[in-house]
Amino acid sequence: MQDSEMEDLFRRLISGVGEDVTREGLLDTPKRAAKAFKFLNNGYEKNLDEVLNGAIFESDTRDMVIVKDIELYSLCEHHLLPFIGKCHVAYIPSDKVIGLSKVARIVDMYARRLQIQERLTNQIATALQTAINPTGVAVVIECKHLCMMMRGVEKQNSVMTTSAMLGLFRKEISTRSEFLNLINRR
Repeated sequence: MQDSEMEDLFRRLISGVGEDVTREGLLDTPKRAAKAFKFLNNGYEKNLDEVLNGAIFESDTRDMVIVKDIELYSLCEHHLLPFIGKCHVAYIPSDKVIGLSKVARIVDMYARRLQIQERLTNQIATALQTAINPTGVAVVIECKHLCMMMRGVEKQNSVMTTSAMLGLFRKEISTRSEFLNLINRR
């Protein structure tokens, strides 16, 4: 879709709610909104190989690696409203580790698409499993959904938590418990 087509769609949306799109404050809004919407969904322009960019390294460690409190911003595919929160990711290496920033980049790649939190959680876990084939992967996401806060039931303090556990995190309760205890430490 051309930028001008997306701008026209935003112009029509603004007009559709009863606003005057020729009003000074709204003259450039369709252009800005189209640019913002493309940025908020730029995960479609990325793939796992590009995000990893070769940052996979041989390692003999077999201890749990955790990256916690990764900020995440996404758009709910049902209402196009944001959900905002944090993601905690862990893996137990078998032969390889991944560059630290790549974990956050994987989160961003999938979060910057129209999403539901359940799918997002599984996509992150599956991507890490695919990338380095660890003996286990764990992902927990905690988010506030504006589609639930600003409309509908209007519950301001609700938080949705989802998890995906693969390999040892699914099979071994002690491994899963260690991860959950570590991400809940402040």
